[in-house]
Amino acid sequence: MSKTLKTAALLGAVATAVAAHGTAASAAEKEKCYGVSLAGENDCAAGPGTTCAGTSTVDYQGNAWTMVDAGTCTEIDLPGERMGSLEPLERDVPKS
Repeated sequence: MSKTLKTAALLGAVATAVAAHGTAASAAEKEKCYGVSLAGENDCAAGPGTTCAGTSTVDYQGNAWTMVDAGTCTEIDLPGERMGSLEPLERDVPKS
């Protein structure tokens, strides 16, 4: 194996390792934030009567979540007295 080919293989392995580490770090820097998404814009698990992403039916539905940057959930500017939460909320949940 030539020196150039060995160098290319080594650089490829390093690039793959760095890319995999970057993806894991990005995922670790996000958290589920309940009660902050607009109707139809939640990421998943919008409670009873819904299936997954995009199924919330009211703005700021308390049992629907969206991924946000870690540490920002409770600081998101929402109308009224609403606040984001790291746990499901009982407010703004549509009647079954």
